[in-house]
Amino acid sequence: MKRFWKSVAIGEDRGITLDGKPVRTPGKQPLILPTPALAEAVADEWRAVPESAVIDPRAMPLTGLANAAIERIDPAAFSAALAAFGESDLLCYRAESPDDLVARQAVLWDPIIDWARTRYDVHFEIASGVMHKPQPPATIARLAEAVAARNAWELAGLSPIVTIGGSLVAALALAEGAASADQVWRAVELDEDWQAEQWGRDELSLGALESRRRDFNAGVRFLGLL
Repeated sequence: MKRFWKSVAIGEDRGITLDGKPVRTPGKQPLILPTPALAEAVADEWRAVPESAVIDPRAMPLTGLANAAIERIDPAAFSAALAAFGESDLLCYRAESPDDLVARQAVLWDPIIDWARTRYDVHFEIASGVMHKPQPPATIARLAEAVAARNAWELAGLSPIVTIGGSLVAALALAEGAASADQVWRAVELDEDWQAEQWGRDELSLGALESRRRDFNAGVRFLGLL
C-alpha cells in the first residue's frame, strides 16, 4: 500500500487517524495507544512515510509492536513463552576459554545476574560450556511470575529484547531500570562481538547485526514510551 493520506492526527482516545479516518490493525481493530507519548511516536512513523511511497513495515517498528499488543498477544500464553527463556538464559552459559573472553563475560554478565539474585531472591546455576544445566524450579517460577505480571503492551516491548538477546534476566533488568539499553546490548552481543574481533564481519553478518539492533532498539523505545 502506498501513502494516500495528507494528515496524521491523534484522537482524544489516543487513536491514530489519517485524514480524519481511524487507522486499524491488520485484524481491523482500532489502533489506540495506551499513553500519549506512544501515540505521538506511532503517529510520527505514519507522518514519516514519504509521499506516494510504499509503506515499509520495517520503518514502522512501533506500529508493528502496537499491532501485536492489540490483537496478537494473549498475556498468559505469551508471558509463558517469554519466561521459558529463563530455563537456558544466555548469561548462565560461560565460555571455558580463552581467558579474555571468560573475563569479559564475567565483567558484563555478573552484575546483571547478581541484580537478579537479589531482586528475585533466587539462585542461578552457572554452566561452563554449552551443555544444558537446569535452573532450580523456584528460580524458573519466580522469573515466570515477574513476566506474567506484565500486560500485553509491556510484553510486546519486552519480546524483541528477550528473543534477540536470548536473555530473560537481562531484559528484565532493562525493563526495571537496573541496566541501561547499551549495557544490555553489549552483554547479549558479547559472544558475537568476540567472534567478529577474531574473524571480522562480512556483509551478511553486518546486515543481520543492523536488523537485530533495530528491532532491539524498537523494543527498548516502546517500553520507554508506556
